Amino acid sequence: MLIKPFIVLVLLFLIVLFVIFYKRPKKKINFPANYKEILSYHIAFYRRLSPENKIIFEEKLKDFLREIRIEGVHTIVTETDKLLVASSAVIPVFGFTEWKYHNLKNVLLYPATFNREEFLASGFEKNTLGMVGNGPMQRVMILSKPALYEGFHNEAGNSNTGIHEFVHLLDKEDGEVDGLPETLLGKEYRNKWNEVASKNMEAILYGKSDISSYAATNRAEFFAVSSEYFFNNPELFRENHQDIYELLAKIFNQDIFRL
Repeated sequence: MLIKPFIVLVLLFLIVLFVIFYKRPKKKINFPANYKEILSYHIAFYRRLSPENKIIFEEKLKDFLREIRIEGVHTIVTETDKLLVASSAVIPVFGFTEWKYHNLKNVLLYPATFNREEFLASGFEKNTLGMVGNGPMQRVMILSKPALYEGFHNEAGNSNTGIHEFVHLLDKEDGEVDGLPETLLGKEYRNKWNEVASKNMEAILYGKSDISSYAATNRAEFFAVSSEYFFNNPELFRENHQDIYELLAKIFNQDIFRL
C-alpha cells in the first residue's frame, strides 16, 4: 500500500529537479558569412579588441540577439542593422561577464528621425534620433537607422545614438533614469561622480567643453552623452576629460586601452 505514494513522491521529486535544472536549447543565431568584416568595417570598438576578446564580443552579440527582437517600421531590417544594434547594446556592458537587458524586449528601427510624442516617422518636429519608451512603450527602444549608422561611422566625433540609448537603459536599471547608475557605480564613487558631473555640466554651459551641449540638459543626458564620447573616441576623451574617463572606466568596468 505504501509503494504507490512512494512512487508519486519520487516522480514529483524528479519533476522538481527537471524544472530547476532544465535549460532550454539556446536559440540558434546565424551570422552572415562575412560578419567579421562587417563588424571590423563599422565598429571601431571591435577593431580595438584582442583576438580573444573579439570572440567574447561575438558571443555577447549572439546572446543579445537571442533575447531581443529587432523590427523595422517602414524599413527592412538587414543583418548589418542587427549587428549594429547588438553592438550598441554590448559595448557598454562588455566589462561584465553576464548581462541581460531585463528592461528591454524590442528595438524598433525607423527609416529616419521621428516624432517623439507620436512615435511617427513623419509629422511636425520630426527630429528624434532615438529613445527608450515609457508607459505603453515600456521595454521598447526606438532608433533612427541613419543615426545608428552615423554614430559608428563618425569615428572622429564624440556621438553615437545607439550607445546613448543603451546607456539610458543601464541608468534605468535602478528604477530611475537620473544619471546616477547605482547598479553599476559603487557607493564610494557616487559623491565623486556627482561632483565631476556638476563641474563639467557647468563648463559645458559656459562653452568651455567639447562635450555636446545636450549633456547639460540634465544628469541623465550628461551620463549618456559622456558615455558616447568615452566609447566612440576614447583617446580624445581621456586626453580632454581624464576625470570623467576614470570614473566611467569604473562604472563600465572597462578601460578601452586595456581590452
